[in-house]
Amino acid sequence: MANPIQFLQEVRSEAKKVTWPTRRETLVTSGLVILMVLAASLFFVVVDWALRLGVGLMLRIGQ
Repeated sequence: MANPIQFLQEVRSEAKKVTWPTRRETLVTSGLVILMVLAASLFFVVVDWALRLGVGLMLRIGQ
């Protein structure tokens, strides 16, 4: 990084090569991420509920 001006020119040149997603691609991808987060959350809620129920039953049997 001896020459900051040359560095900035190279950064600008590389930034022009980036292929940015379209608005539609961004919306679709964001929607899929939100959907997967909701699905994973629902899965873990169900697993947590089932484990809590199972442990509760085992503890009641042991009394």
